[in-house]
Amino acid sequence: MKIVKSLVISSLLIVIGSAPVFASTFTFTAIPDQDESALKSRFNKIAAYLSDRLNITVKYIPVKSYSAAVTAFRNDQVQLAWFGGLSGVRARRLVAGSQAIAQGAEDKSFTNYFIAHSSTEIKASKSFPKSIAGKTFTFGSKGSTSGRLMPEYHIRKHFNKSPSKIFKRVGFSGNHSRTIALVQSGAFQVGAVNSAVWNKELKSGKIDITKISKIWTTPEYPNYNWSIRGDVESKYGAGFINKVKKALLNMKDPNLLKQFPRSSFIPATNGDYSPIVSVGKAIGLLE
Repeated sequence: MKIVKSLVISSLLIVIGSAPVFASTFTFTAIPDQDESALKSRFNKIAAYLSDRLNITVKYIPVKSYSAAVTAFRNDQVQLAWFGGLSGVRARRLVAGSQAIAQGAEDKSFTNYFIAHSSTEIKASKSFPKSIAGKTFTFGSKGSTSGRLMPEYHIRKHFNKSPSKIFKRVGFSGNHSRTIALVQSGAFQVGAVNSAVWNKELKSGKIDITKISKIWTTPEYPNYNWSIRGDVESKYGAGFINKVKKALLNMKDPNLLKQFPRSSFIPATNGDYSPIVSVGKAIGLLE
């Protein structure tokens, strides 16, 4: 009898010892498209929501630049990220099996605004504003889809020249909020900004329409997305990708959604971002 009990206990110990031990903390980041305090306010709330839905500790890790967000994803410092179209493509290429799993309902058909200081006297138009030539111009971040990739694409398309040969001076503000502030102050005469950030700051009273206005809206393109590393299920268990995706798609609280701001999240795939790949290759930002 003692031998049988001993064998049973040994078997249980073997089973317990061989059971997989999964990571207890799941981390994510987001591209810094606004100032740091705004990002922390936004994403700490999302971390709390995901912790509750995934039944695991979820932490938001801030980064200083778009390239830093991609690097954190590549190095497994974060397993999930809220990327722009271009940064998402870059990050997923660096980690085998990585997937875009969700996007805002508005990200399927995203737009940019070209904005101008009132001193330029450039009026809003449905056609591309060629009168921006010879002015000072600021992009957002060098790695931003809406702050650099798409604006530069349209600029090159209409002028058949690089921005440095079109504008008196070219700058990179680092984020969309900074772009608005620089053009509004007159430090730059014209700039390109994410339409969602413009609309949010206009609503919050940060934009003085006597000093700055939007002058052109780009054609639509796919943009922001939640991307997850391809190896997460080896660390968090089978089905974890779908669990994260479900949590994002089921985010219905208006107070959480307005942090983005988005009306809802919808499914996304890597293939949705093929237009970004094409444009990136066309202007030399992707190989």
